[in-house]
Amino acid sequence: MKKTKIRTRNICFQYHKKQILKNISVEFPKGEISAIAGPSGSGKSSFLIVLNRLWEEIDGVNVTGKVEIELNGQMQDIYSGRIDIRQLRRKVSIVFQQPNPLPMSIFKNVAFPLNLAGLKDRERISREVESALKKVHLWDEVKDRLKEDGRLLSGGQQQRLCLARTLVMRPEVLLLDEPTASLDARTAEAIEQLLIQLKSRCTIVMVTHYQDQIQRIADSHFEVVNGNLINR
Repeated sequence: MKKTKIRTRNICFQYHKKQILKNISVEFPKGEISAIAGPSGSGKSSFLIVLNRLWEEIDGVNVTGKVEIELNGQMQDIYSGRIDIRQLRRKVSIVFQQPNPLPMSIFKNVAFPLNLAGLKDRERISREVESALKKVHLWDEVKDRLKEDGRLLSGGQQQRLCLARTLVMRPEVLLLDEPTASLDARTAEAIEQLLIQLKSRCTIVMVTHYQDQIQRIADSHFEVVNGNLINR
């Protein structure tokens, strides 16, 4: 029997009183890739930010319902008030469709979460940064440019940089919003293979509009229809 990693109950999402999502109750199994499809503006990305409370940073948004996620081996209600939101977002990390490199060097972009977590060992930080960049197939392209501003990278490289910045903290849940939309076919294939490798230690919930991608790598397939999440 599959073990549940994420469970939602009656999730409703409103933006400036407009109902986007309606009473979504769903379970995502541990160690799998769950893909979410649906028309533009249907609420796919809105659902992702419910899972790590990032919506709380957006004016005009109201969310009701319950989200439980297995963290550190225990199911926890992430809205209970007993969970530190910074720890939550390290464990339940998100990478957006539009890359958002920080205004700092390539190296510092990836090292930033480690520094934020209080890691002081420079040698370990260097190893972790290199490992993360290699995972996203970016190391060979930037290893001689690590001091350059991350914002100077191409769109596809920025996307992989942001993915590396997320992976460096080894999250338990990875939320991805169109992770290969800005990548060429070869790089997209490499990222898909990475996601398949990651799912054994990191449950993945991925928004995508590529049906062929869903068929290639997803273990389960959902679609947002009229504010509801339907299991396909």
